[in-house]
Amino acid sequence: MRTASETQGHLTPTVKEVARLAGVSTATVSRVMSGAGGVRKELVRRVQNAAQKLGYRPNPAGRNLRSRSTRTIGMVFPDIENTFYASVIGGAEEVLQSAGYSLLLANYAEDPARETVQLSTLRAEHVAGILFAASRKPSVEYKSVLSAGISLVAVSRIPDGLNVDLATVSNQEGARQAIEHLIRLGHRRIGFIDGPVSLSTTRERHAGYAQAFRDAGLAVPRDLTVYSDFYHPAAGCEAVSKLLNAGNRPSALLVVSNNMVLGAMEVLRERGLEIPKDMAIVGFGDTPSAALLCPPLTVVAQPAREIGATGARLLLERLQNPDRPRRSIVLDTQLIVRESCGAKSNTRPVAASRERNHRDDLAKKERDTALQR
Repeated sequence: MRTASETQGHLTPTVKEVARLAGVSTATVSRVMSGAGGVRKELVRRVQNAAQKLGYRPNPAGRNLRSRSTRTIGMVFPDIENTFYASVIGGAEEVLQSAGYSLLLANYAEDPARETVQLSTLRAEHVAGILFAASRKPSVEYKSVLSAGISLVAVSRIPDGLNVDLATVSNQEGARQAIEHLIRLGHRRIGFIDGPVSLSTTRERHAGYAQAFRDAGLAVPRDLTVYSDFYHPAAGCEAVSKLLNAGNRPSALLVVSNNMVLGAMEVLRERGLEIPKDMAIVGFGDTPSAALLCPPLTVVAQPAREIGATGARLLLERLQNPDRPRRSIVLDTQLIVRESCGAKSNTRPVAASRERNHRDDLAKKERDTALQR
């Protein structure tokens, strides 16, 4: 069925039809028709020829409405109370403001239904592009956003079924380093506590957890993993209680949320377990308060501000060149050793960031030179 609007009794061709005939994205058609620039001459000719063949004419009213908000970027994120996302937002805002863009925030509170509403709201605001961290059940509205010619860049979480630019961290390597460290300290029964298993970050971190055991020639524990639907302190309480109540408790924990780890530590204290004497613990994600906890918390630190800044740069690149190959920037994590794991404090140097070009295969890596910190 042809997609078109009806004007004065005739079918009017759409941007999507022009894009299909020209073999380009709807974003490219929009840029050519608005005269925004940044499109190769060959693509301009293809779009113009397709528009002429179809009899396409831009809607001046719609164009004016869109141009009113082209300096606004939307950002869809899961939890406004999570300090990790607060830092991601800060990094993105700094880059976008320097480029003359404003940032419109949309918190969906880990609710997939609310995520859909927020995306629809941003579309109605005619944002130039959207940075987003998808929920455990990503909204189908993301595909509608792309079809409407709005650029998308994912931050932190890799969305299933969406071929978009990505700024994230080496979750698997970070978890592997944490577990390797605990194994070196003599631990063999190490618990793993994370959020929804449907999230890419969860799957990657558990892969690192398992890899560390295999690398050490040890069997991967099958009874010490607990997944939660949310990243709240209460979820950490529930997860740790489940492990403790099951008997044959672990001697160490990797809790991959700076919120959940607080709940986990609270339960351990309530049970009379001393950290790290009775239970070593490592968190995933550093915060200013982590070093002030009792004992100070060992963490796998993520460069949260740089994740946001990198995502913003990718989005600005996409707006300038809508048809460039998709890119994935993977920033390294850092293991910061403090007292909660039972070792002396130490800080490992941060390695350089890595880039994956995932046009054909997300696993193919290459060094990033354009977006260095």
